[in-house]
Amino acid sequence: MIELAFPLALLLAPAPLLVWRFAPPYRQSLPSLRFPFFRQLASAAGIEPRRGSVVVSRTPLQMVAAGVVWALMVLALAQPTRVGEPIVETRAGRDLVLAIDISGSMDERDFKDASGAPAQRLETVKRIAGDFIERREGDRIALIVFGTRAYLQTPFTEDLSTVREMLEQIEVGMAGPHTALGDSIGLAIRTFESSALKQRLLILLSDGADTGSFMSPINAAAIAAENGVEIHTVGVGRRDGRGENRLDADALQSIAEKAQGRFYFAEDAAALTTIYARIDGLAPRATETVSHRPRQTLGHWPLALAAILALLVAVWPVAAARLGARA
Repeated sequence: MIELAFPLALLLAPAPLLVWRFAPPYRQSLPSLRFPFFRQLASAAGIEPRRGSVVVSRTPLQMVAAGVVWALMVLALAQPTRVGEPIVETRAGRDLVLAIDISGSMDERDFKDASGAPAQRLETVKRIAGDFIERREGDRIALIVFGTRAYLQTPFTEDLSTVREMLEQIEVGMAGPHTALGDSIGLAIRTFESSALKQRLLILLSDGADTGSFMSPINAAAIAAENGVEIHTVGVGRRDGRGENRLDADALQSIAEKAQGRFYFAEDAAALTTIYARIDGLAPRATETVSHRPRQTLGHWPLALAAILALLVAVWPVAAARLGARA
């Protein structure tokens, strides 16, 4: 479909007729010479001299060409545009951060795989979290891993395959052997600073207790709540463990309560799968649908045609005279 971006420009189309009808004629004074034998020259040339101004005449071809050139210029000024079919895009309506503990305790093999064989905690988490990521169409996701320090593995992106690929590459101990819960929340808060969306969700998974954060996990959760970040915590591991291998369920629950979220405990892979499904149900993603039509400006075509036509009309008399002289 063709549309005009500036249809009011078509009002200029009758301008040459109005100028021809109402504007005074253009007059130009030219120098002349006085010949004492002017009449003899005129008689020899077969011209009848007469008084008054000389009106330059134009051929019908020139008049038609001038009209067509003007019409093409007006059409170019109106900016004809080809409008394509509507394209509907679904933009992310929620920013979601996955923060995953990769401390040394995540190497424990107290989970079971599909065949019932012992499975590493981190491998089970990677598999279930990867499936969760694949279902996040419409969300922007960032991935944080933490141990002794917290690191941003991927910034916010809608490229879910890349996030899952980066998740598959993490290994136990890459960020150090300890657990920095507070620092991971603090890094998530800084990550959300680049977000302009209102719905912000942090899913924090850990199997241990905070053992060295620069920021208290509870204080970090309070700051997150002030910045509109909702935190759901997931605990895996053993509640009866010792030292850094002990799951601090009370801390994870306090973090969730501070940031308007919920705490979940997963004893096995099936429970972890159920937890991620529940989180998705409690915090459904919001999406923004945007529709637009692709536009292609065509104004250069009539302008180019007008230029070519004007050039041909200007060159034609000279070319015709040369052809007549050769004949």
